[in-house]
Amino acid sequence: MRILFIGDIVGEIGRKIVHERLPEIRSKYKLDFVIANGENSAAGFGITERIANSLIDSGVDVITTGNHIWDQREAMVFINRQERLIRPANFPAGTPGKGAGVFETESGKKILVANLMGRVFMNAMDDPFAVIDKLLLDVRLIETVDAIIVDMHAEATSEKQAMGHYLDGRITLMVGTHTHVPTSDFRVLTKGTGYMSDIGMTGDYDSILGFEKSGPLHRFLTHTPSGKLIPARKSATLSGVMIETDDSSGLVSKIDSFILGGVLKENTPNF
Repeated sequence: MRILFIGDIVGEIGRKIVHERLPEIRSKYKLDFVIANGENSAAGFGITERIANSLIDSGVDVITTGNHIWDQREAMVFINRQERLIRPANFPAGTPGKGAGVFETESGKKILVANLMGRVFMNAMDDPFAVIDKLLLDVRLIETVDAIIVDMHAEATSEKQAMGHYLDGRITLMVGTHTHVPTSDFRVLTKGTGYMSDIGMTGDYDSILGFEKSGPLHRFLTHTPSGKLIPARKSATLSGVMIETDDSSGLVSKIDSFILGGVLKENTPNF
């Protein structure tokens, strides 16, 4: 299978490049499945039902999230009826929505997608290592599903790397999201799991993490929270990672970063 994971979609311009380019990307690379982190898609903070539905209509199969999932309060309601939207699985018991799900490709392949959130420099959450162990108790590559994809939404690279090595050989791909800066360490780990510390953001990189520079700069320079955070909207980049799986093992045979448009150096895989 060929799978594309799109990094954190920030604001209107991030949504726009997904709407405009994803259909041709799916066709060109014969993609079986597309995942996107959408927790910043509503003006940089959270996601609405309308936006979630529009991303799915554009070709996104599953939307993962993170610490901004509840910034748009309506998400606490519609997440229970939108099965393709998931939130971190290590939220406390009783939190609306679900942290993982098994989804089918058009050809009938089954893919488990799980969302986790880190605890280093983040809000207090349940232990993501224990939570993913519980999720994987009855799910195994090839035996029950054809692929397992994990989005680790975390601040610390060390925590993401630890999770990647902890899951190596048990899942297909682990990506890091949240920090909005694509790393160059995409690779296949020792036991066959694909890994990338951060797949970047989908938005305007002539910015500070997708926002107009003036707001964050004001906060850093004055040490006050008064600088308004407005999503930048000049030139969009679609950033993520693409993999090809080995059908016999469910592990990764090819992996490469995916960068299209905007101010970054483009990289589109030669798959």
